[in-house]
Parts: sequence; C-alpha cells; structure tokens
Amino acid sequence: MKIDSLATADSDLIRGRARVGSIDITVCTDGTCRFDGGAMFGVVPKTLWSRKAEADELNRVMLGLNCVLVRAGGKTILIETGFGNKIAPRLKEIYATEERLPQSLAAAGVTPAQVDIVINTHLHWDHSGWNSVLDEDGVAQPYFPNAEYIAHRGEVEHGRRQWERDRVSYVPDNYEPMLRSGQMRLIESLYVDAAENFIAPCVRVECFPGHTRQLMAVHLEDAGEHACFVSDLIPTTAHLEPTWAMGFDLDPLRTIEERKRFYAHAVPQKWLLLFPHDHRTPMAVVGIDDRGRFCTKDAELV
Repeated sequence: MKIDSLATADSDLIRGRARVGSIDITVCTDGTCRFDGGAMFGVVPKTLWSRKAEADELNRVMLGLNCVLVRAGGKTILIETGFGNKIAPRLKEIYATEERLPQSLAAAGVTPAQVDIVINTHLHWDHSGWNSVLDEDGVAQPYFPNAEYIAHRGEVEHGRRQWERDRVSYVPDNYEPMLRSGQMRLIESLYVDAAENFIAPCVRVECFPGHTRQLMAVHLEDAGEHACFVSDLIPTTAHLEPTWAMGFDLDPLRTIEERKRFYAHAVPQKWLLLFPHDHRTPMAVVGIDDRGRFCTKDAELV
C-alpha cells in the first residue's frame, strides 16, 4: 500500500493518489463547501472542535467534496459525485459550492462516458449531485451515460418520503432519472458478505448505520492490502474520536457504536482510510496515540 501523492494547495484538482495492490486510487474533487460548525460536530462544544476546524465569520467550516476514482479489475469506478450544479442560487451562496468535479475528472484523464460504475454511499445531495445534470429543457438526465449507478434501496425509499428532518438533502433529480433509465441498481442487503455487495473485482460495500440507516462504506482490497472509503461514518480527520458525531446523523448513538466496530478491524489491520469531506487530508492510516486516542499515521511508516 502506497500513497503516491497528496495535494499541496487547496486549489489542486487532484487531492491525492494511492495504490492498494493492483488498485489505482485517485481522489478527485467537486471543490469545497461550507457547513455550519455546530451541525458538523453536534454536541461537541465549539471550544473543542474549533481546535481542529477553523470557522468563518458565519460559523461555517470548510469541507472537501472528495469523489474517489478507482481503477480495478478493468473497471473505472467513481465513488460519490459531490454537490453538482443543480442547487438553487440561494443555497449555493449559503454552502459556497464550487462545481469542480468535471474539471477534476478531466485532470485525472477520465470523461463521464468512460465511467463504468458510480457508487453512492448514500443519497444526500452533497454525495450524489453530479449523478445528473439538466438538459436544455431543464429535465435532469444521467451525467454518466454508460455507468451503472449503485445505491441502497433504503436510501431511495427514505428520500421519496421527504421527511421534514432531512428532505433538503434528498433531491429526487439525483436518483429518479437513473431509476427511470434503468441505470441504478439498488442494493437491499445489510450484510457485508451478501453477493450483491460485491460491486466489481476487489470492490465491495458494507453498511454502517447511524448517519443514515443504510450508509455504506466501500472496501477496496487486493494482494493483502485494504483501503476503505468511510463515507460519513467518519467525514473528516477531525471526527476520528468515536463520540464526535455530527448533528446531521439520524442516530448518533449508533454512529458511535459503528465507528468502534469499524476501528476494531481498520486499526489493527492498518487500512488506508479515504475521507469524504477532508479537503486537506483526503486519505490516511488511523492508529492510536500514546494517550489512547485515535490519530492519523504516516502510511509509509505503518
């Protein structure tokens, strides 16, 4: 396992590259956005979280919109598609979105037509926005014309209910066009060893409920090496502490338990973790420091 490079500037279109066995990993980006710090850290006091995440004058913290390009088993796979370009101007202003994924994919040498599989770990708008774009008539159409989209059936069902708690995060245009076109395959199992959870050679998904009921992480495994896109189970390296759950989490107590379950495998086996919202540290190996706290480690030294 080797981290080949990490971005050195916030403006870099490629946030990092790594190799896990024969799997090539490129962290692309839809740019950054800004979310309220209190929402990102839940009940954790600002006096604590502000040591790890700087807030602006509106109490917003900067987040990355990391979209991971995976080349494995002859397939080109994209994990997550960022915020996209369909949100209303007022919301674009509030969240300071940048719409950079097309340029980032181009920098990685990939066109939308070359993507074979798109995996949405869940269907929140900041993870599935470029699933579709609006055509000349204002109708949403799949942005990746030849891709099979993967999502969990429970996410679609939850989105269609449009609950007051989180309906802003579930935008029908981010999943309905792919369902109509027959491009979206819905996973139903909650068990990691279910056959449908194996997406491609060396690629499988696993549910870690808490943020949403069917939140999926994506495992990338080859030649005894292991990387994992953790999705919003652990959105940034500032959220490594198990109890630092987000205000966005539907079940924060479950998030805590699922993080512990995840760490029980990821830490001793020295997995490379890929974070969805850490713009400056998109990937790292996690270990335990001399105070017993979870921390990032240099992948070259573990």
